[in-house]
Amino acid sequence: MIRQLSPVGKRALDDIASRHGFSAQAVLSMLESVVNGNGTMAQFSHPEFSGSGQWMSGGMTMVSDMFNQQLKNRVNSLCSDLARLLGNQSDWLESTASESSGQGGHPRHQADWWPADLHRPNSTGGQNSVRYAYFAQARRLAIELDGKVTVYDTLDHRISGFSQQQSGGSLLTFCSQHGVVDVSGLPVVAPR
Repeated sequence: MIRQLSPVGKRALDDIASRHGFSAQAVLSMLESVVNGNGTMAQFSHPEFSGSGQWMSGGMTMVSDMFNQQLKNRVNSLCSDLARLLGNQSDWLESTASESSGQGGHPRHQADWWPADLHRPNSTGGQNSVRYAYFAQARRLAIELDGKVTVYDTLDHRISGFSQQQSGGSLLTFCSQHGVVDVSGLPVVAPR
C-alpha cells in the first residue's frame, strides 16, 4: 500500500485525476493497483470505476458495468497514464509500507502469500477463499485455496485475464493466446 506521495507525486496524481475526471482518492486507489501489478496490470475495486475490474497494458480492460464503453475507455486511459508515471518518474513516491528485502534485491511485502523465490507478480487477485498471483517471467501461477498454496507451470501461455467460477466446474480459468484455459489443465510444480 502506498503510504505517502512526494510533492511531485501529489501534483502528478492531481493532474491525472483532473484530466480523467476521477477524484484524487479514486486515482490513488488505482495507482496502488497499478503498482501492485508492476505497471503492466491492475486489479481494482472502487465505486468511481463501477466496482471491481481489471486492466492490462496493451488494451484489455474490464469493468463491472461491462456495457459502459465510455467508462472502460476512461479507466484504460487512466491506467495507461499511471503506468507511464511509474515508468518515467522515480521521485513520485516517498515510501511504501511493510517492505523488507527479498532475494535478488526485489522488495517483498510481509503480506505476500506466494513462495518468496517467485518475487513480485505481474498480476494478483482473488475472491472469497481463492487468491491467485501470476508471474509471467517465471512462467508460474500461484493459487491459494483455503490457506493451501499450489504453484502451476503456465507453459507457453501469455495470460491476459482471469475468471473465477461462482459454482460448479473449474475453480479458475484464464485467457491467453490459446483462448480460455482451465487452470486444472496446467502441470503442478509445487503443492504446498
